[in-house]
Amino acid sequence: MKVPILLPNIFNHPFTYKSDINLKVGDYVVVPFGKSKITGVVWDEFEKKNNRSFEVKNVLKKLDVTPLKKTTIKFLNWFSEYNLIPKGMALRLVLLSSKAVEKHQRDTYKNFKTSIKTSSIKLSEEQKKSLKKMNISSEKFRVHVLQGTTGSGKTMVYFSALKKIMNKGFQGLILLPEIGLTSQFEKKFLEFFGITPAVWHSGISKKKKEIIWSGVANGEIKVVIGARSSLFLPFRKLGLIIVDEEHDQSYKQDEGITYNARDMAISRASFENIPINLITAVPSVETFENIQKGKYSISRLEQRYQNASLPNYEIINLNETKLEKQSWLSKKIIDKVNFHLNKNDQVLFFLNRRGFSPHVLCKKCLNSYSCPNCSINLVYHKNKNNLLCHYCGFKSYLKRTCVKEGECEIIFSGPGVERISEEVKKKFPLKRIEIFSSDTMNKKDSSSKLEKIINNEIQILVGTQLISKGFHFPNLNCIVVVDIDLSSQGHDLRSAEKNLQLYHQLSGRAGRAGKPAIVYFQTYNNNTKMISDLTNSNPDIFLNRELDIRKKNKLPPFQRFISLILTGDNETKLEKEAYKFKTFIENKLNGKILGPVSAPIYRIKKRYRIRLLIRGAKTLKLQNSLATVIPNYKFQPGIKLSVDVDPINFN
Repeated sequence: MKVPILLPNIFNHPFTYKSDINLKVGDYVVVPFGKSKITGVVWDEFEKKNNRSFEVKNVLKKLDVTPLKKTTIKFLNWFSEYNLIPKGMALRLVLLSSKAVEKHQRDTYKNFKTSIKTSSIKLSEEQKKSLKKMNISSEKFRVHVLQGTTGSGKTMVYFSALKKIMNKGFQGLILLPEIGLTSQFEKKFLEFFGITPAVWHSGISKKKKEIIWSGVANGEIKVVIGARSSLFLPFRKLGLIIVDEEHDQSYKQDEGITYNARDMAISRASFENIPINLITAVPSVETFENIQKGKYSISRLEQRYQNASLPNYEIINLNETKLEKQSWLSKKIIDKVNFHLNKNDQVLFFLNRRGFSPHVLCKKCLNSYSCPNCSINLVYHKNKNNLLCHYCGFKSYLKRTCVKEGECEIIFSGPGVERISEEVKKKFPLKRIEIFSSDTMNKKDSSSKLEKIINNEIQILVGTQLISKGFHFPNLNCIVVVDIDLSSQGHDLRSAEKNLQLYHQLSGRAGRAGKPAIVYFQTYNNNTKMISDLTNSNPDIFLNRELDIRKKNKLPPFQRFISLILTGDNETKLEKEAYKFKTFIENKLNGKILGPVSAPIYRIKKRYRIRLLIRGAKTLKLQNSLATVIPNYKFQPGIKLSVDVDPINFN
């Protein structure tokens, strides 16, 4: 018999093979391909007829793996069409290093196998109402949003929903936006369920990944807590998907195969015909619009745990208080912080900028330290004593020969968290201080650092936005936003929405144990309305206004954007090619094409970047017209096209 086999490669169609074994759709097989042997999956349709005559090779063997479900295959076909990527590359997301893992002995999964305990945690009346609204009795597809003030116990509500699904024999998937969240979250899960979840992200070992992949495929593992890529695991009997912090921009995969894991999770739930819950304190504009349209159901938690109140806000006007030279903290702030420290409150200085200084230049020749591979400044990291490019990873030292004479005389312009930490150490020399950023928290000792923060062994934290993401610090009652002005600038259409979510999340870290808490904003900006908008306890007011602006200007979620990025190492050649490509596709698309323009970050990893933006109706017609036209255009050697459907940023 002839069978269509999809291979995990850049092909958008399966290949035809012969087989003496009886094969069904979803079976994993090994086949010859060129001079190598490769793992593939029996697909649901043959490649389109072509006039080439070729030898049909034999399938070498069928693997002992639970077949990939037909619903998952349908999802991957749709995923490929929506994101404009070859079907083979969609399959690659499911496999482990392009391979499938055969069944292990049952005791391999024993770490994940214990019966669910009865939780001693009692839900409040408000939480019970939300749980009821989640409608978990129906196992059919629907999207439910659980919106709750930070610290209101959203996790306990969706744990209760998941428990009911698991007790019926189904598997569950909890998506988290950051790897850094998993260790604290794992503890919370173990406390509630009494069983160990499988944790899936890029940092776990190959061996552990193989056990989890195989355990999920044959139904031995019941729950996965994971980052974006866990969405593509080959679940045997998936019953519920939960997307925690659904608004978080980390769900967007920008490198390699681009996709938005939240949106793809909703689609996977739809193909599997199972419920999905989106969890958030402040929904994304897209989710909010779907709630308004009645497409998604919603339940809200207004009360914080143990009736703790939300923090108050105070604005420190920097126009009224002079900062000392090379200082970023006003005397007024220092007095406020001392007041909190004397009450044994933990304090957080917040600045969303890694490193010591984002801009380094020479005071004699005025030349900046910029990356030789990217059109971006190098950031000075004092702890590592090097200059670092946050895009390509290029490293350099401060010592540099000046074009005028001798060595460059260095000026550091602007602060990062390391610089703020240095100043805080001078002001509070007797206190234990810790930097909380992706540079310091992705290390092996991060869980012991979290323990110390929770136990109030660290009195002062200096952190980036990583700290706003779901951590529970019971003693944190004072937050100082060092510089709100810089974080509210930029040309991103989502910057206002991002700030709203960030400051709600951030303020939610404070006052969680019932003590009064305050967030202080240092600012030169006299527009106090901006801050009161960002911190209003009812974010719907802001979101409604943001939706009106988007609708008026035909911006997402009212239109679809697709970004086309052309890259090349020859600037002139690239520019000519971009105009030629635009002319070629212009009249063949179901949408309007804008550009070409130089990307805001014009050069990354030694390659120049030019962007085109296509906007059109929210249907697959736009993708389908692009999928038809792009393969017919032959790019010059050295020029590469990347496609980003629903772009989050425009760098």
